[in-house]
Amino acid sequence: MNYIIKSFTLGALATNSYIIACSKTQIGAVIDPGGVDSSEIVDFIKKEKFNLKYIINTHGHADHICGNNFIKQEFPEAKLLIHQLDNILLRDPIKNLSSFCGTPVISFMADQTINENDIIDLGELKIKVFHTPGHTRGSISLVLNEKYIFSGDTLFKCSIGRTDLPGGSYKDIISSIKNKLFLLNDNCIVYPGHGEMTNIGNEKKENPFFI
Repeated sequence: MNYIIKSFTLGALATNSYIIACSKTQIGAVIDPGGVDSSEIVDFIKKEKFNLKYIINTHGHADHICGNNFIKQEFPEAKLLIHQLDNILLRDPIKNLSSFCGTPVISFMADQTINENDIIDLGELKIKVFHTPGHTRGSISLVLNEKYIFSGDTLFKCSIGRTDLPGGSYKDIISSIKNKLFLLNDNCIVYPGHGEMTNIGNEKKENPFFI
């Protein structure tokens, strides 16, 4: 096994945050740091002596970006990545929905925007970007070595992400899942933005939005 995956559940909305690292090169990334205080993530990275190369947001809602600044301040060389269509949400508390919760979230600007089929390089690990709009216009899912999917708020265990928020589309999220994620191997493990892990085969059979 040449990879390490570590999950954390952080923040008021119990957002799943993930660290992925290449065990050989120690190059790593954080996906969706979900706590304003993300010290658990920082402590783990320092303990394992990872070289944090990227902070990746699957979309721009506050509960998935609110730890960006904490992580970036600890690891200033790490590049912040988000899809180009959600980039504006990083700096706008109304668009990222944080203004409605009483504590506006204004993240650092993205160092780089990412798009469909981009490859994020973590040493010997390759993460492929799938643009999976529906929850937001710029939602992405991240596929690691064709075995693991970090689906953000697109696909959950027996459910899908909300589509009633600004930029959401029920038609788009169903298409994203059916025409992209469901084309992956049934054994692919899904690490969602909230809730329990699942896999593609289970979701094809048991997700009520697709049966």
